[in-house]
Amino acid sequence: MVAAFKYTVSGYVQGVCYRSGAKRAANEFGITGYAKNLPSGDVEVVACGDEQSIAEFEKWLARGPAIADVLDVRKEKLEKRGFHGFVTY
Repeated sequence: MVAAFKYTVSGYVQGVCYRSGAKRAANEFGITGYAKNLPSGDVEVVACGDEQSIAEFEKWLARGPAIADVLDVRKEKLEKRGFHGFVTY
């Protein structure tokens, strides 16, 4: 079953390759969607994929790249979305 979620990732997550790392992880897990920096200093991630892939991707989101310091990941269920690939903004 395809699922879609929006995550708001807070902590030291901008300027540490979080978005590019999320793109690599998304590609590895077959996730589509996007990652973008927010003015608040958080990163917004929308992810669509099968439930097992989403679960693995969520684990990555919670730790991020080595230099990041993820403090919180808020999750919101979305209606199914149609994305082609995973992009960063």
